Amino acid sequence: MPKYQFSCEVIPQYLPEQSAPQDSVYGFSYTVTFTNTGEVGAQLISRHWIISDANGHTEEVKGLGVVGHQPMLKPGESFQYTSGSRLRTASGTMHGSFFCVAEDGERFDVTIPLFVLEAVHGSEPAKRVLH
Repeated sequence: MPKYQFSCEVIPQYLPEQSAPQDSVYGFSYTVTFTNTGEVGAQLISRHWIISDANGHTEEVKGLGVVGHQPMLKPGESFQYTSGSRLRTASGTMHGSFFCVAEDGERFDVTIPLFVLEAVHGSEPAKRVLH
């Protein structure tokens, strides 16, 4: 097991009640769960998101912590939060990273893999496939 390692899972959700397709506004939430899978306790210090819509418009979001927290996680501990984003198109992507500092002072980044934001209603399956 690596000494400094976090796993990250993201579950996105379309929010029709916060969307106005006629005005090119599509609201999404995403729930992020990250777990310290390493051998040393570490604190999440900051986040960096890259958000892109289907037209290629890209926005970068950087900031301290997540939803007002900078959680300290011992090995095996998890932290979960939900946040949101708005796009100008019915689909897009997000990815990014968390910057962390371990108890022993080591600094490291946790990659957040690309995930899709897709405006689908009810149980309608997503029609977009990323290769």
